[in-house]
Amino acid sequence: MSEKAQRPEDTVKPVATNRKARHDYFIEDTYEAGLVLVGTEVKSVRQGRVNLQDAYAEVRNGEAWLHNMHISPYAQGGRFNPDPNRPRKLLLHRREIDRLKGLQEQKGLTLVPLSLYFRRGRAKVELGLARGKRQYDKRRAIAERESRRELERALAGRRERRGTQD
Repeated sequence: MSEKAQRPEDTVKPVATNRKARHDYFIEDTYEAGLVLVGTEVKSVRQGRVNLQDAYAEVRNGEAWLHNMHISPYAQGGRFNPDPNRPRKLLLHRREIDRLKGLQEQKGLTLVPLSLYFRRGRAKVELGLARGKRQYDKRRAIAERESRRELERALAGRRERRGTQD
């Protein structure tokens, strides 16, 4: 097997992403955390029935918790389905929890889930250490993205015209 080829157990199966997080926040650092799920939540997550939109994480009493992540009840779960919005424990190393607690206490920093995925059969959450954007920052980001897109269009058109002249 070549070194560039991934082993099957290293593959990542994405389930949900929080696209709004990158729009609303400057992501300064990212962390990967395990997610404690109970009962039928795993089946719902595998079906992609997850909403990360308003979710956030916090460190409390030496443990990391994920709040407001909605996992829809599993259709065949019946009365065994847990509360869809319950806080869920995050699995991180002690030094990561201590570091995040210190950073979280700084003004303006928060922990936001960026994506939820399965790696080696285990649910993982990519957390972003985020600083909130102001309205003018969002407008500037949109303007930069549009100008970059226009520049790429112009360059592509120029390459296309040059290719037909040969």
